[in-house]
Amino acid sequence: MTTDTGEPTLTIDELAARAGVTVRTVRFYGTKGLLPPPVLGPRRVGHYGREHLARLALIEELQHQGMTLAGIERYLHRLPPDLSARDLAVHRAVVASWAPDAVETVTREELQRRAGRPLGDEDVERLVAMGVLRPADGGYEADLGLLRLGVGLLDVPLSPEAIFAARTVLVEHARAAARDLSQLFRGEVAERDARDVRSLSAHMHPLVVQALLTAFQRSLKEELGEWLTEPSEESR
Repeated sequence: MTTDTGEPTLTIDELAARAGVTVRTVRFYGTKGLLPPPVLGPRRVGHYGREHLARLALIEELQHQGMTLAGIERYLHRLPPDLSARDLAVHRAVVASWAPDAVETVTREELQRRAGRPLGDEDVERLVAMGVLRPADGGYEADLGLLRLGVGLLDVPLSPEAIFAARTVLVEHARAAARDLSQLFRGEVAERDARDVRSLSAHMHPLVVQALLTAFQRSLKEELGEWLTEPSEESR
């Protein structure tokens, strides 16, 4: 089923499968107000959209950080209720940035559960090519911080070569930004007590990541807008 805008919707079973949780969990989050209610279709069947899936991914990330259910409720209730799936993905990226690198060895079955969808051999090969997975004895070494991103890229109509090139560009620019910001902050805290420096770092980390994500998001939107509005060769 699709909405009037053409956006595909999911039944509760499909949403649960995509998010890697149970139907009971989806219903529980709904009763707690962590998920907005579904759109009721024919026969009063509830249909869910990308925002629900993105919100479930954010909840999963908050749980991964060790946040309690009460803490997750407070966090989500402070967010604007009409956030888009893209905005929720930005929040999840900021939350994920608080965690240290997490690489685990998982079986093929566990990999699919973490991915929230079936993965064919070609899908796994693409995830290996992206650097998200690495073959290991009994399964795969999975970079859990990149897994959901990599799985999302499986549906993007780009070649593995283009995705790898894009990853290289992002890593290089991210390292340059981190280096420049680090040098800037060092000048500000050089004379401070070590405890003050650690406290400042803990507060600044999520704020800097949020600022970088927001700035990049807006810049990319502008660049894509200019690209899409440029006259094509045929119309010149």
